[in-house]
Amino acid sequence: MTTLALGPHWLDPDYLIQTFGLIGVLTIVFAESGLLIGFFLPGDSLLFTTGLLVAGDKLDYPLWLVCALIWVFAILGDQVGYLFGRKVGPSLFRRPDSRLFKQENVEKAHDFFERHGPKSIVLARFVPIVRTFTPIVAGVSRMNYRTFITYNLIGGALWGIGVTVLGYFLGQIDFVHEHIELILILIVLLSVVPIAIEFLRARGKTPAKQEDPSRGRHAKR
Repeated sequence: MTTLALGPHWLDPDYLIQTFGLIGVLTIVFAESGLLIGFFLPGDSLLFTTGLLVAGDKLDYPLWLVCALIWVFAILGDQVGYLFGRKVGPSLFRRPDSRLFKQENVEKAHDFFERHGPKSIVLARFVPIVRTFTPIVAGVSRMNYRTFITYNLIGGALWGIGVTVLGYFLGQIDFVHEHIELILILIVLLSVVPIAIEFLRARGKTPAKQEDPSRGRHAKR
């Protein structure tokens, strides 16, 4: 099986699955969904490759079980990220000179949630790196917990189950097997489309909204 030749070999989805099996897949899904250290892990290509291997009987588990477990671990990862952001995040992000975060980034994230609402939790699932930090920022921004859980369930299902099932069915097509590297690269590129659309929409509205908040802050001072 030809694999995605981007980055070190230990981040190769096929290598990870063949070495660590389903437990490795679930661990990576959990880490990438809400742990700060998981932002570099290959989520989309990993799930797609998992579906391919299930279709080719190279991963000895039924599709329904694999999808169910991935969904659960994706949800748990986001929940941990949210709780981390809600309880520990504010004390960490308050430092403007932090190497990983700045106070202005927290404010921007809060504004993002205010503008786009709960759908940001679902959209972020399909964007590498962003999906790792979104639940943490949601916790810092004090997003309503019940609302977060609802959209976490939806986003986890659409991403975790959706990408895996896509890999399973496409894995039964000869063309996909012959061009697997190109397919995986395409998946990574397509995963950026949702956030790009939201970014462009937000950018078009930003100039008109930036003046009033700043004036409001100066007025309060």
